[in-house]
Amino acid sequence: MKKVKVAFVCIHNSCRSQMAEGYAIKLGADVLEPYSAGTDKYHEVKPLAVEVMEMDGVDMSDHHPKLISDIPSDLDYLITMGCGVECPYIPCKVREDWEIDDPSGGPEEDFIKTRDIIKEKIIELIDRIIK
Repeated sequence: MKKVKVAFVCIHNSCRSQMAEGYAIKLGADVLEPYSAGTDKYHEVKPLAVEVMEMDGVDMSDHHPKLISDIPSDLDYLITMGCGVECPYIPCKVREDWEIDDPSGGPEEDFIKTRDIIKEKIIELIDRIIK
């Protein structure tokens, strides 16, 4: 089976889109070719995002924010995380907005809740692709 190219896009690529890429790498290794990117430049992945993902066995210590120009332009899926991002035109077969609240600036519990929602959505995405 050919891997499905999927990109998770947010404004800063510092939290939700990074979590989605982390889970896609860990849970969808046989199915997905994941990427993440932001529309605006940012200096780091949020430390709490890295921390809560590590709690669930996903190592994001080497992740760094990327821009849309850093990802392939021939995607199967483009998934925005719910930040009202107006993405430049990126060719894709399927475009979805997952409408996930940004936990940035909130307590660890908010990051855990977001992490768990993203994990569930990644599992659902993998299931849809496999079927």
